[in-house]
Parts: sequence; structure tokens; C-alpha cells
Amino acid sequence: MLIDSHCHIDGEVFDDDRDDVVQRARDGGVAAMLNVGTGDPHSDDFRRAVAVAEKYENVFASVGVHPHDAKLYDDRAEEKLIELAKNSEKVIAWGEIGLDYYYDHSPRDVQREIFRRQISVAKTLSLPVIIHSRDANQDTVEILTEEFGRRSDAPRRLDAKNEDKPYQTARPVNAESLTDTVSLAACGDADKSVRAPGIMHCFGGTPEMAEKLMEAGFYISFAGNVTFKKAENLREAARVVPLDRVLVETDCPFMTPVPHRGKRNEPAMVVHTARFLAELYGISFDDFARQTTANFLDLFTVETFPITAFGNN
Repeated sequence: MLIDSHCHIDGEVFDDDRDDVVQRARDGGVAAMLNVGTGDPHSDDFRRAVAVAEKYENVFASVGVHPHDAKLYDDRAEEKLIELAKNSEKVIAWGEIGLDYYYDHSPRDVQREIFRRQISVAKTLSLPVIIHSRDANQDTVEILTEEFGRRSDAPRRLDAKNEDKPYQTARPVNAESLTDTVSLAACGDADKSVRAPGIMHCFGGTPEMAEKLMEAGFYISFAGNVTFKKAENLREAARVVPLDRVLVETDCPFMTPVPHRGKRNEPAMVVHTARFLAELYGISFDDFARQTTANFLDLFTVETFPITAFGNN
């Protein structure tokens, strides 16, 4: 089984077959999905994202303003999003927030200001943050390190003599605890004070950036672009991320993994990215799936919900 840690299935591109999309994911062994809201915070975009999570038992939601729309963030927008987060148990994260210096749809100084402001809101609500960063490595690391500090439990490379060898997990997963239900109690420490601050989603930075983010406690999530032929830079970054700090996502409808690149992405396709990463790490697919599921549940406070054992999918 797997969890798609970042998707956008509330978008119009899924309006005609959303029920089928969710069912295909379930049939393919995807136990849960985190649907990340985006758009104008003064519109109904985020309400729609939460409504999708409310409709499906195995879909959760995140709210928070993307750096593209940072210029639209104000007191009224903040109040509206806080209300959504407080009124729905399905909202388990704040984001995606961060910096995007590639498109610069919002001025960079505004992006930085709103990034910090939303981190403060997430802390107040005790919600992990979902981070977006594009062409903004230095500022992203600087802000997250300042806001969250460095953690004493940050991972360290276990095989310093072999830089090509990925980290190995320091916390093996009990496979039996993940066969009938997904539960926080079965998979992680429920003490919020020791939880990681969030996820660097769709990681696109350098190995050095990944290491610095992990020093601040962040999980690193990889999307379908890690499977692309020319994405050796992403594979180099993946090699420095330990198994107990890695997550997997689709970022659908974007970032469709090989062998379906060019088609609309959807949560069921997270399986292809997971298989690719399992091979990169040199472990079985089932072990990779169990570990990333446990990682997700270590981070998020979610109610126990039924799943189907992954089996041989």
C-alpha cells in the first residue's frame, strides 16, 4: 500500500471522473491521498478542495496559499482559511506555501513575507506545512531554518565512504501493523512536540538542499519527475535522503511518471514513482511502500481508517 502525499484532484480536469480516479487509486493499493488546495484565497477554491476530502473516506486536505498567489493573501483570506482548517477534521496540513522565483507571479519580497506569515499560522494551528520551492533554494532553506531551527534528530549518512549509497532506515517498520488499518498509534509517536515540521514537496533541489532541510526536520517528497530520463540531479538528491525521511507523491495532474509521461497524472500512478525509488534504494517495493506509509503517519495526525493490504500490486 501507498499514500499519495500530494495531489490536486479537486481541479476541473477531474470533474468528469473523480469517483473513478479515487476508486482506481484504491484498487491500485493507494490507501490515502492528501489533496492540496490552491488558488485565489478569496474564491471558493479551497472550500472545494476540502469538500473533496470530506466526500471520500481516504482523502485528506491541506489549505494554504501558493507563492503564485501570495499577493492575494490578506487578513480576510487568512481568516477564511483558518476557519476551513478548524471546521474540518479532514484538513491535516497548511500549504502549499513557499517561494517560486521561476514564474514570479507575486513579487519576491511579498512571497517571503507571506511565506513567514503562513508558517506562523500553521504553528498556531499545530499543522505541518507543505512547502513549494522553485529556483529559490537559498531563501527557502534560510527561512525554514530560521523558523524551525535545526533538530538534534536530523539524519546522518550511515555510509560515508560510499556517497552513491542511499541512507538506510533507522526505524524499521512493523509490516504486520499496516495490514488491516492505517493508524497513527501503530506507526508513530503521537507527541506533537517531536513531530517534523512538514514536507518539502516535489523536491527539485540539490543534495545539499535536501540535507539542510532534513536538518530542520523536514520530510522530502519525490514526484514523477524523478523517473524522467534526464533527472539525474533528482536521483542524486534522493540518494542522500534516508528511508525514514522520504515520501512519494503524484502532484497530479502534473508530473506524470514514466511510463505514462504525457498523459494526465492521477493518484494511482504514484505506484510507478514508488517502484522506481524502491529500485534506486535497493529494497523491495513492498518495503518501500510500507516505510513511506509509516513516514506519512508519523507526520500527520489522522483518524484510523480502513485500507486494503497492498499485496502484489
